[in-house]
Amino acid sequence: MVLDSFVRNASLGKKSLALLVDPDDLNEGGMKAIVNAAIENKVDYFLVGGSLITSNNLESVVDSIKAYSAIPCILFPGNAIQIHPEADAILFLSLISGRNPELLIGQHVVAAPVLKRSNLEIIPTGYMLIHSGRPTSVSYMSNTQPIPNDKPSLAISTAMAGEMLGLKCIYMDAGSGALEPVSSKVIKSVKRNIDIPLIIGGGINSKRRAQEALEAGADMIVIGNGAQKNLSLLAEVSDVIQYLNEALNVN
Repeated sequence: MVLDSFVRNASLGKKSLALLVDPDDLNEGGMKAIVNAAIENKVDYFLVGGSLITSNNLESVVDSIKAYSAIPCILFPGNAIQIHPEADAILFLSLISGRNPELLIGQHVVAAPVLKRSNLEIIPTGYMLIHSGRPTSVSYMSNTQPIPNDKPSLAISTAMAGEMLGLKCIYMDAGSGALEPVSSKVIKSVKRNIDIPLIIGGGINSKRRAQEALEAGADMIVIGNGAQKNLSLLAEVSDVIQYLNEALNVN
C-alpha cells in the first residue's frame, strides 16, 4: 500500500522523492523521457495532476507511467474529474489552509461515489498553500489566501488540526512556479508538531532548495516544473536524497 510506504519511510527517517507530472505539459513521447529519467534517478513516486487540466492527456499519462515503470502512480487532483482508475492511489486533498467549502468537502462529495467503485487507494491528505512571493495557479483556482511563509504558528495549528481530523498526510505547497519554496522555518516547525508524513512541494528548483527542505524535516519533496524544464535537476535532487539516506544507513 502506498500510504504504508509513506508512513514506514517517515518512521525510519528515509527521505523520498516524488515527480509531479502535469498532463497538459506532456505528450506520449515526452512521457517516455520523463519515465526513463525517473527510473534512472530512483524517483519513489509519480504524482499526476494539476490545478487546471485542459487536455485529455490524464489517462495517457497514467497509462504510460504504468506501462513503462513500476514506480507507484498517485493522482494529485485539482478537482473531482481528475480521476483515472488505473492509477495506484489518489491523494484525497482537503484544502485545510483555505476557507473554500468546495475544496474542503464539496469536490470530495462529487468524487466519492466514483472512488468507491474504483480500486484506487484513498490517501486523505491535508493540503496547505504557503505564500510563495507571487500568486500561483493553485491560489487563483482555489480562490483562497495562502498561509504567510513567515508565520509558522499558523502553519502548525493548521497541520495539527488536519491530523486531529484524521488526515493521514500533510502536504505543504508553495504552488507551481513559486518564486520561493516553503521556508525551512515553517517546515521544521510543522514537522515537530505532527506525527504523520510531511510532503513539501512548490519552488524546489535547485539542489540547494531540495536539501534545505529535506534537512528541515520534509519526509518527501515534490518537484515538477523544474524537472520538466531541466531533467538534470532530477539527478541532482536524487543525489541529495541518496546521500541523506545513506548517512542514516537507510536503504
